[in-house]
Amino acid sequence: MKTMRNIFKFLFASLFVVTFSCVDSENTIDTVLDYETGAVLRTISVNNAVLNSSDPMSTFSVTVEEQDEADGALFQQVNVYCQLKDLTDGNDSTDFMLVTSIPASDFSTGPVGLPRGDVNMAFGDAAAAMGVGPSHYSPGDVFVVGLEVVLTDGRTYDWTSAAGIITGGFFSSPFKYNALLTCSPMPGDYTVYMTDSYGDGWQTTSGGDGGQGLEIDMDGVITSVAMCSQWGTYDFTCTPTADGYSATAIVTIPVGTESATWTFPGDYYGEIGFEITGP
Repeated sequence: MKTMRNIFKFLFASLFVVTFSCVDSENTIDTVLDYETGAVLRTISVNNAVLNSSDPMSTFSVTVEEQDEADGALFQQVNVYCQLKDLTDGNDSTDFMLVTSIPASDFSTGPVGLPRGDVNMAFGDAAAAMGVGPSHYSPGDVFVVGLEVVLTDGRTYDWTSAAGIITGGFFSSPFKYNALLTCSPMPGDYTVYMTDSYGDGWQTTSGGDGGQGLEIDMDGVITSVAMCSQWGTYDFTCTPTADGYSATAIVTIPVGTESATWTFPGDYYGEIGFEITGP
Protein backbone atom coordinates (compact mmCIF):
# COMPACT_ATOMS: atom_id res chain seq x y z
CA MET A 1 0.00 0.00 0.00
CA LYS A 2 2.90 2.28 0.80
CA THR A 3 4.40 1.54 -2.61
CA MET A 4 1.10 2.34 -4.35
CA ARG A 5 0.91 5.71 -2.58
CA ASN A 6 4.42 6.54 -3.74
CA ILE A 7 3.45 5.70 -7.33
CA PHE A 8 0.42 7.99 -7.10
CA LYS A 9 2.61 10.77 -5.73
CA PHE A 10 5.04 10.34 -8.63
CA LEU A 11 2.27 10.38 -11.22
CA PHE A 12 0.70 13.48 -9.70
CA ALA A 13 4.02 15.30 -9.68
CA SER A 14 4.61 14.42 -13.33
CA LEU A 15 1.14 15.59 -14.28
CA PHE A 16 1.73 18.86 -12.45
CA VAL A 17 4.99 19.48 -14.29
CA VAL A 18 3.42 18.75 -17.67
CA THR A 19 0.43 20.97 -16.94
CA PHE A 20 2.66 23.83 -15.79
CA SER A 21 4.90 23.62 -18.84
CA CYS A 22 1.92 23.98 -21.20
CA VAL A 23 0.94 27.47 -19.95
CA ASP A 24 1.47 30.13 -22.65
CA SER A 25 4.31 32.54 -21.89
CA GLU A 26 3.45 36.20 -21.38
CA ASN A 27 7.04 37.43 -21.42
CA THR A 28 7.90 40.46 -23.53
CA ILE A 29 10.73 38.66 -25.29
CA ASP A 30 8.32 35.99 -26.61
CA THR A 31 6.14 38.69 -28.13
CA VAL A 32 9.19 40.23 -29.76
CA LEU A 33 10.34 36.87 -31.15
CA ASP A 34 6.87 36.26 -32.59
CA TYR A 35 7.13 39.55 -34.54
CA GLU A 36 6.93 38.77 -38.26
CA THR A 37 5.27 41.62 -40.12
CA GLY A 38 4.86 45.37 -39.89
CA ALA A 39 7.31 48.19 -39.22
CA VAL A 40 8.44 50.40 -36.35
CA LEU A 41 10.26 53.70 -35.92
CA ARG A 42 12.45 53.21 -32.87
CA THR A 43 13.32 56.41 -31.01
CA ILE A 44 17.08 56.87 -30.83
CA SER A 45 16.99 60.38 -29.34
CA VAL A 46 14.65 63.35 -29.00
CA ASN A 47 16.90 66.23 -30.03
CA ASN A 48 14.50 69.13 -29.41
CA ALA A 49 10.93 69.14 -28.15
CA VAL A 50 10.46 72.87 -27.49
CA LEU A 51 9.07 75.16 -30.20
CA ASN A 52 9.50 78.93 -30.07
CA SER A 53 6.25 80.39 -31.39
CA SER A 54 8.07 83.65 -32.18
CA ASP A 55 10.42 81.89 -34.59
CA PRO A 56 8.92 80.08 -37.62
CA MET A 57 12.21 78.21 -38.09
CA SER A 58 12.19 76.78 -34.56
CA THR A 59 12.35 73.03 -35.15
CA PHE A 60 11.18 69.85 -33.45
CA SER A 61 13.74 67.09 -34.05
CA VAL A 62 13.91 63.38 -33.29
CA THR A 63 16.33 60.69 -34.50
CA VAL A 64 14.60 57.41 -35.38
CA GLU A 65 15.54 54.01 -36.74
CA GLU A 66 13.22 52.16 -39.13
CA GLN A 67 12.80 48.40 -38.84
CA ASP A 68 10.58 46.15 -40.94
CA GLU A 69 10.42 42.44 -41.73
CA ALA A 70 13.04 42.93 -44.45
CA ASP A 71 15.45 44.88 -42.21
CA GLY A 72 14.67 48.21 -43.82
CA ALA A 73 14.41 47.04 -47.43
CA LEU A 74 10.67 47.86 -47.49
CA PHE A 75 11.09 51.37 -46.11
CA GLN A 76 9.70 54.06 -48.45
CA GLN A 77 9.11 57.24 -46.40
CA VAL A 78 8.05 58.83 -43.13
CA ASN A 79 5.03 61.15 -43.08
CA VAL A 80 5.06 63.84 -40.40
CA TYR A 81 1.72 65.00 -38.98
CA CYS A 82 0.95 67.66 -36.38
CA GLN A 83 -1.97 68.48 -34.10
CA LEU A 84 -2.45 71.57 -31.92
CA LYS A 85 -3.52 70.67 -28.40
CA ASP A 86 -4.93 73.86 -26.87
CA LEU A 87 -4.24 73.73 -23.13
CA THR A 88 -5.12 77.36 -22.38
CA ASP A 89 -8.80 77.81 -23.25
CA GLY A 90 -9.32 74.50 -25.05
CA ASN A 91 -11.16 76.01 -28.03
CA ASP A 92 -8.52 75.86 -30.76
CA SER A 93 -7.34 72.24 -30.79
CA THR A 94 -7.03 70.73 -34.26
CA ASP A 95 -6.97 67.33 -35.94
CA PHE A 96 -3.72 65.84 -37.19
CA MET A 97 -2.61 67.42 -40.48
CA LEU A 98 0.18 66.31 -42.81
CA VAL A 99 3.16 68.67 -42.57
CA THR A 100 5.88 66.98 -44.63
CA SER A 101 7.19 63.66 -45.94
CA ILE A 102 10.77 62.41 -45.60
CA PRO A 103 11.94 59.84 -48.17
CA ALA A 104 13.96 56.78 -47.20
CA SER A 105 16.83 58.19 -49.25
CA ASP A 106 17.32 60.85 -46.54
CA PHE A 107 18.14 58.07 -44.06
CA SER A 108 21.51 56.33 -43.80
CA THR A 109 22.48 52.88 -42.56
CA GLY A 110 22.90 52.93 -38.79
CA PRO A 111 25.27 50.94 -36.57
CA VAL A 112 22.97 47.89 -36.51
CA GLY A 113 22.40 47.87 -40.26
CA LEU A 114 18.98 49.55 -40.23
CA PRO A 115 17.92 52.91 -41.74
CA ARG A 116 18.50 55.75 -39.28
CA GLY A 117 17.85 59.47 -39.71
CA ASP A 118 16.54 62.73 -38.29
CA VAL A 119 12.89 63.74 -38.53
CA ASN A 120 12.61 67.54 -38.37
CA MET A 121 9.51 69.74 -38.33
CA ALA A 122 9.66 73.54 -38.36
CA PHE A 123 7.13 75.46 -36.27
CA GLY A 124 6.11 77.68 -39.18
CA ASP A 125 5.47 74.71 -41.47
CA ALA A 126 3.36 72.96 -38.83
CA ALA A 127 1.28 76.06 -38.07
CA ALA A 128 0.63 76.60 -41.79
CA ALA A 129 -0.41 72.98 -42.31
CA MET A 130 -2.92 73.22 -39.45
CA GLY A 131 -4.13 76.66 -40.52
CA VAL A 132 -3.44 78.26 -37.13
CA GLY A 133 -1.92 81.60 -36.16
CA PRO A 134 -0.97 83.56 -33.02
CA SER A 135 -4.62 83.97 -32.04
CA HIS A 136 -5.01 80.18 -31.82
CA TYR A 137 -2.02 79.16 -29.69
CA SER A 138 -0.26 80.44 -26.57
CA PRO A 139 2.86 79.52 -24.61
CA GLY A 140 2.09 76.32 -22.74
CA ASP A 141 0.08 74.79 -25.57
CA VAL A 142 1.43 71.65 -27.24
CA PHE A 143 2.09 70.66 -30.84
CA VAL A 144 1.62 66.88 -30.97
CA VAL A 145 3.89 65.38 -33.64
CA GLY A 146 2.73 62.11 -35.18
CA LEU A 147 4.85 59.90 -37.44
CA GLU A 148 3.68 57.41 -40.05
CA VAL A 149 6.02 54.93 -41.72
CA VAL A 150 5.11 53.96 -45.29
CA LEU A 151 6.36 50.71 -46.86
CA THR A 152 6.95 50.04 -50.54
CA ASP A 153 4.07 47.54 -50.63
CA GLY A 154 1.59 50.23 -49.54
CA ARG A 155 1.28 49.32 -45.87
CA THR A 156 1.40 52.15 -43.33
CA TYR A 157 1.92 52.16 -39.56
CA ASP A 158 1.42 55.05 -37.16
CA TRP A 159 0.47 55.89 -33.56
CA THR A 160 -3.02 54.43 -34.03
CA SER A 161 -1.73 50.99 -35.01
CA ALA A 162 1.11 50.66 -32.51
CA ALA A 163 0.47 48.35 -29.54
CA GLY A 164 1.90 48.87 -26.08
CA ILE A 165 4.74 46.45 -26.70
CA ILE A 166 5.84 48.69 -29.57
CA THR A 167 5.29 52.16 -28.10
CA GLY A 168 6.86 51.67 -24.71
CA GLY A 169 8.60 48.31 -24.66
CA PHE A 170 11.50 46.73 -26.46
CA PHE A 171 11.20 48.87 -29.60
CA SER A 172 10.57 52.29 -27.94
CA SER A 173 8.48 53.34 -30.91
CA PRO A 174 5.70 55.70 -29.79
CA PHE A 175 5.16 57.23 -33.27
CA LYS A 176 3.96 60.35 -31.37
CA TYR A 177 5.72 63.13 -29.45
CA ASN A 178 4.76 66.33 -27.60
CA ALA A 179 6.47 69.63 -28.47
CA LEU A 180 5.89 72.43 -25.92
CA LEU A 181 5.26 75.94 -27.23
CA THR A 182 7.24 78.83 -25.76
CA CYS A 183 7.44 82.49 -26.76
CA SER A 184 11.06 83.56 -26.75
CA PRO A 185 12.08 86.64 -28.76
CA MET A 186 13.27 86.15 -32.31
CA PRO A 187 17.04 86.65 -32.41
CA GLY A 188 18.54 89.34 -34.61
CA ASP A 189 18.81 93.10 -34.95
CA TYR A 190 15.96 95.33 -33.76
CA THR A 191 15.97 98.88 -35.13
CA VAL A 192 14.82 101.66 -32.78
CA TYR A 193 13.77 104.86 -34.59
CA MET A 194 13.75 107.71 -32.05
CA THR A 195 12.22 111.18 -32.44
CA ASP A 196 11.91 114.32 -30.34
CA SER A 197 9.41 116.96 -31.42
CA TYR A 198 11.21 119.84 -29.63
CA GLY A 199 14.55 119.05 -31.21
CA ASP A 200 16.67 118.81 -28.07
CA GLY A 201 17.05 115.05 -27.71
CA TRP A 202 15.44 112.83 -25.11
CA GLN A 203 14.67 113.84 -21.53
CA THR A 204 12.49 111.28 -19.83
CA THR A 205 12.54 113.11 -16.47
CA SER A 206 12.78 116.73 -15.22
CA GLY A 207 15.92 116.13 -13.18
CA GLY A 208 18.21 118.25 -15.32
CA ASP A 209 19.69 115.29 -17.16
CA GLY A 210 18.50 112.83 -19.75
CA GLY A 211 16.94 110.49 -17.23
CA GLN A 212 16.62 106.84 -18.10
CA GLY A 213 16.32 105.55 -21.62
CA LEU A 214 14.44 102.69 -23.17
CA GLU A 215 15.58 99.58 -21.27
CA ILE A 216 15.80 96.10 -22.76
CA ASP A 217 16.20 93.28 -20.23
CA MET A 218 17.56 90.21 -22.03
CA ASP A 219 17.74 87.30 -19.59
CA GLY A 220 18.77 89.70 -16.82
CA VAL A 221 21.27 91.71 -18.87
CA ILE A 222 20.16 95.35 -19.32
CA THR A 223 20.75 97.34 -22.50
CA SER A 224 19.64 101.00 -22.60
CA VAL A 225 18.83 103.13 -25.64
CA ALA A 226 18.17 106.89 -25.84
CA MET A 227 18.78 109.85 -28.14
CA CYS A 228 21.53 112.06 -26.77
CA SER A 229 20.31 115.33 -25.25
CA GLN A 230 22.01 118.74 -25.01
CA TRP A 231 20.70 119.15 -21.46
CA GLY A 232 22.47 116.35 -19.73
CA THR A 233 24.18 113.00 -19.86
CA TYR A 234 23.12 109.42 -19.39
CA ASP A 235 24.80 106.75 -17.30
CA PHE A 236 25.07 104.68 -20.50
CA THR A 237 26.18 105.46 -24.04
CA CYS A 238 23.39 107.35 -25.79
CA THR A 239 22.80 107.48 -29.54
CA PRO A 240 24.14 110.67 -31.19
CA THR A 241 21.73 112.90 -33.10
CA ALA A 242 22.59 115.31 -35.90
CA ASP A 243 19.73 117.72 -35.28
CA GLY A 244 18.13 116.77 -31.96
CA TYR A 245 15.01 115.59 -33.74
CA SER A 246 15.87 112.00 -34.70
CA ALA A 247 18.31 109.17 -34.15
CA THR A 248 18.47 105.47 -34.90
CA ALA A 249 19.87 102.68 -32.72
CA ILE A 250 20.29 98.94 -33.19
CA VAL A 251 19.58 96.44 -30.40
CA THR A 252 20.80 92.90 -31.06
CA ILE A 253 19.06 90.00 -29.36
CA PRO A 254 21.43 87.00 -29.39
CA VAL A 255 20.44 83.52 -30.45
CA GLY A 256 19.26 81.50 -27.45
CA THR A 257 17.80 84.44 -25.52
CA GLU A 258 14.85 83.17 -23.49
CA SER A 259 13.17 86.49 -22.72
CA ALA A 260 13.45 90.16 -23.66
CA THR A 261 11.44 92.84 -21.84
CA TRP A 262 11.30 96.38 -23.23
CA THR A 263 10.56 99.13 -20.68
CA PHE A 264 10.08 102.85 -21.38
CA PRO A 265 10.37 105.07 -18.26
CA GLY A 266 8.08 107.84 -19.52
CA ASP A 267 8.02 111.12 -21.44
CA TYR A 268 8.04 114.01 -18.96
CA TYR A 269 7.81 116.82 -21.54
CA GLY A 270 5.58 115.01 -24.02
CA GLU A 271 8.10 115.28 -26.85
CA ILE A 272 9.40 111.73 -27.30
CA GLY A 273 8.41 109.18 -29.89
CA PHE A 274 9.92 105.89 -31.03
CA GLU A 275 9.22 102.95 -33.30
CA ILE A 276 10.80 99.49 -33.11
CA THR A 277 11.04 97.10 -36.05
CA GLY A 278 12.10 93.48 -35.72
CA PRO A 279 14.52 91.40 -37.80
